[in-house]
Amino acid sequence: MKIFVAGLPYDLDDAELMEIFEKFGTTLSAKVAIDKETGKSKGFGFVDMPEKAEAMDAIESLNDISLGKKPLVVKPAEERPSSGGGGMRPGGNNGGFNRNNNNRGGFNR
Repeated sequence: MKIFVAGLPYDLDDAELMEIFEKFGTTLSAKVAIDKETGKSKGFGFVDMPEKAEAMDAIESLNDISLGKKPLVVKPAEERPSSGGGGMRPGGNNGGFNRNNNNRGGFNR
């Protein structure tokens, strides 16, 4: 079960997040979201626990506790539909070096 965790202290790393959840059972992964530009934590992350009962116990126990300045929000992660990678953006030029404005991308002149 994938778990969303928000309200994390900005200095908390993946290993520390893993340690918190391992107290409730088997934890496959724990990943703090990092801003690509600054390299700093975004204050949220995801944890993957294979046993639903253990995951629910972790959610119930950790939701609304404070690790720092604000309380944690711990809940089942919502599945986002996959974007399929790339794709066309509606209503605009879709990339390439298109100079004849046919909005199909490519290298047309």
